[in-house]
Amino acid sequence: MSRIRARLRMLPPNVRGALWMLLAALSFSTMDACIKLIGQHMHALEIAFFRCAFGGLAVMPFVLRAGVGILRTGRWGGHLARGLTGYMAMALGFYGVANLPLADATALSFTRPLFMIVLAAIFLHETVRWRRWTATMVGFAGVVIMVRPGLATVDMATVAAATSALFVAAVGVQVKRLAATERPETIIFYFTLISSLLSLGPALYVWRTPTLPELCGLMLLGALGSLGQYFSIRSYRIAEATAVDPVDYARLVFATFYGFVLFGNLPDGWTIAGALVIVASTLYITRREAKLRHPVTAGTAMPGAPVQVGTAGSVAPGDGTTTDAASRAWRGRESGPA
Repeated sequence: MSRIRARLRMLPPNVRGALWMLLAALSFSTMDACIKLIGQHMHALEIAFFRCAFGGLAVMPFVLRAGVGILRTGRWGGHLARGLTGYMAMALGFYGVANLPLADATALSFTRPLFMIVLAAIFLHETVRWRRWTATMVGFAGVVIMVRPGLATVDMATVAAATSALFVAAVGVQVKRLAATERPETIIFYFTLISSLLSLGPALYVWRTPTLPELCGLMLLGALGSLGQYFSIRSYRIAEATAVDPVDYARLVFATFYGFVLFGNLPDGWTIAGALVIVASTLYITRREAKLRHPVTAGTAMPGAPVQVGTAGSVAPGDGTTTDAASRAWRGRESGPA
């Protein structure tokens, strides 16, 4: 094991970051597969409750290590809004994953940076010029290609998955605002607390006591979500965002694999075409933001230096959590692109 670690340390930082991001993509894709498997017998609202509850247990060691001082806050309204928005993103995302082919749900989750562009311009007053607006419109055109209205019926699961991406983008805006005064641990603690309380009522309405195998699966789901966020944070910590963000699209490959092996689903031509358009537009937005953030030496930031992530920051797919808050301790304060 020590030899493997030594060899990994010899790799360039961007390569190591890409490997961490690949592990994150695998973790999130496996989590989605677990959601879909459990969702065949359990409602998405109940799955979301267990995800919140087990997520709260997972962050408790960090809260205890940071001390009770992190519980002090004067931003109750902001935390409540972030908890509600995060829960909505999670519940809608889980419903989409449970009822859509995994590749379709994953492709729709990549629209989050497109929504983030719009929300950042409106609520964060970030300047968005014509190139990124054009890329955003192209990305939404990819969604239309996937959904193909008029040629197929747009079902509730598709609407839920796309709306989840919108709520996840809203979470990104809220986290940026809260992080101006709140510690990462404070944001995470109140999210898990509020989302657990909010999810309990809907879960009781559709409650079905999970079997022991289902309970184990729910625990695995929570662990995979936490692992995915950890791997993603490690990736951004040591590598440039523009080097590792494209690796996240490996989720489409993993989702297609799980969808075929576990559920016998393969994406059709419309889905593939729409997904490629979405991926191309979001990749352009990511690179454009990096260029605007470093106008003279774009892409030459020293690996391991604090990374600033704008509207294309990493978010757990199908989830209301975001790695932006958790990783702020070493990224420094985020700044919107010019």
